[in-house]
Amino acid sequence: MAIELKMPALSPTMEEGTLAKWLVKEGDSVKSGDIMAEIETDKATMEFEAVDEGVIAKIMVAEGTDGVKVGTVIAIIAEEGEDVSSASAAPAKKPEEAKAPAPAKVEDAPKPAPAAAPTDTKAAPAAAAAAPAASGDRIKASPLARRIAADKGIDLGALTGSGPGGRIVKADVEGATPGAAAPAAAASTVAAPAAAPAEAKAVWYDDSIPHSEEKLSNIRKTIARRLTEAKQTIPHIYLTVDIRLDALLKLRGELNKALEPRGVKLSVNDLLIKALGVALIEVPKCNVTFAGDKLVSYQRADVSVAVSTPSGLITPIIRDAGGIGVAAISTRMKELAGRAKDNKLKPEEYQGGTASLSNMGMYGIKQFEAVINPPQGMIMAIGAGEKRPYIVDDALGVATVMSATGSFDHRAIDGADGAELMKAFKELVEAPLALVA
Repeated sequence: MAIELKMPALSPTMEEGTLAKWLVKEGDSVKSGDIMAEIETDKATMEFEAVDEGVIAKIMVAEGTDGVKVGTVIAIIAEEGEDVSSASAAPAKKPEEAKAPAPAKVEDAPKPAPAAAPTDTKAAPAAAAAAPAASGDRIKASPLARRIAADKGIDLGALTGSGPGGRIVKADVEGATPGAAAPAAAASTVAAPAAAPAEAKAVWYDDSIPHSEEKLSNIRKTIARRLTEAKQTIPHIYLTVDIRLDALLKLRGELNKALEPRGVKLSVNDLLIKALGVALIEVPKCNVTFAGDKLVSYQRADVSVAVSTPSGLITPIIRDAGGIGVAAISTRMKELAGRAKDNKLKPEEYQGGTASLSNMGMYGIKQFEAVINPPQGMIMAIGAGEKRPYIVDDALGVATVMSATGSFDHRAIDGADGAELMKAFKELVEAPLALVA
């Protein structure tokens, strides 16, 4: 009997994904444990393993298909001894059904009437043709042509462009008369009165400048959505302290010498992760999540660490950063960062966490304010350590100093509590023996 392979839910929140790549083809034999495909979720690209044995009778969803709903049949497997041709004819969703129709976005196409229901994006060309003048900013025209048209009262939607790809250029606008454009504009307004407000949300860019376009990955879309939500819904408060690093750097050198036989080499970031974990335990009012009508307080500090990957930023988590040793943090961080850059993290390795740490010191950034990673209540932004004039033992001297800025969710964390966390973090870094006690 034919076996239907369905789009798996690779994380608790996954509803759809991109079938990024097939690693098998029709006619290939597979057995349990074989890697058959790579599936891109909203956070990582993950491998899809076979759980049954048989022959790939038919691939139902082509690689590169976006928006494949969880549960959609993506391939058919014929069992041993079964006729492949009959198995491939088994009832299953067609490839075009892999992506469920989605309501058209307001920026995708104008609506034919004020009360019209949302339509599939496939209907956009017809709607656009019915109301060319309502295309607004999406009309291909040079910036100069737009300015001239605005000054002369000419409707660009009524013109035919003579530039590359039908682009409206200066000569097209200068040769047009405002009166000739009026009837077309009026007709299109009757056809699509609701188009103008919708087009106000369209993103316009100057396509006369040499450029390239790249389709956003699910990961990049998620980053954009979450950062927008964070800045729009979370009232951020920023607190900055300058921290002397000399004692931490000295301790790091001593520890690395002692750990060398074990193949462990601590980074400054490893020690800062530990310092933030301990500080969160010492100041539990900052180890929280704002949850609408309640405040969630955590008894353990799980620190998410920002890692830059080709697909975008991801935050693997060091569980119990305040309770485990610095050598364990270093080993775990290297493993997680390596798999993050290969998009091989498991959902439980990047989902959750109680606070975050983002270090841009390696790029020479002196100070920055990071965006909170919801639902967490704070994130620590680390700048570069540099030689600065500094008061040492009541005398002006030179010390290695870095700036650290905490971003706090002001709905959950008061300024005084955030300041207490920054003070605790500073003291731990400047007197770092407490990190290995």
